[in-house]
Amino acid sequence: MSTETTEIKGTSQGSYGADSIQVLEGLEADVVTFNQVLDVEVLAKAGYVAKDWQKKFPNNASPYYSFPAFLVRDGNPKNIKDWNDLVRDDVKVIFPNPKTSGNARYTYLAAYAYALEQNKGDTAKADAFVKKLLSNVPVFDTGGRGATTTFVERETGDVLVTFEAETRAIEGLYKDKKLKTIVPSVSLLAEFPVAVVDKVVDKRGSRPAATAYLEFLYSPAGQTVAAKA
Repeated sequence: MSTETTEIKGTSQGSYGADSIQVLEGLEADVVTFNQVLDVEVLAKAGYVAKDWQKKFPNNASPYYSFPAFLVRDGNPKNIKDWNDLVRDDVKVIFPNPKTSGNARYTYLAAYAYALEQNKGDTAKADAFVKKLLSNVPVFDTGGRGATTTFVERETGDVLVTFEAETRAIEGLYKDKKLKTIVPSVSLLAEFPVAVVDKVVDKRGSRPAATAYLEFLYSPAGQTVAAKA
């Protein structure tokens, strides 16, 4: 009895556009997993991924999703409960630069959605709200990992805004800090798309293994792994 093993190469969620650019520049990834659709579309337009990539797997090729949420310090000393608390003068907010991070773009849009709801669709007031929110960010890291380091390890800021999946994971990793997740009243669905990189798998002959890997993400076992990650 023999077992054949195929190595699958992949790229995942880095700063906005960085990973898709690496693939375009020659990184031989069999599969990609991103935190926003635009990154996959870049590859589709360049012919690396099928135009109908969202039809290749269930749920528009998104095996999991999350929402922007807040992570506050032990005891929630600033009593942060919703987006309006993030624009207070006494609150410093940590999240990445929306220009370089897909994660931060969801934060920006979720905050804007909250402001629109609170101000009955007044876009001028919503613009002013997110402008104040951005002014409360003391440092803009390029990506989510950097923002997490700034908040948790450098202990900068009063609240970290990132995907709820991340806030729960950070809580578990830094139990001694007693961080707490706060789910705001308004948020935004963030789908995490996956795709087979056709141009690479056809060259490497790895399509069956690449497809099987992404299909695994939808299985009970794959979902359990994702939930614990």
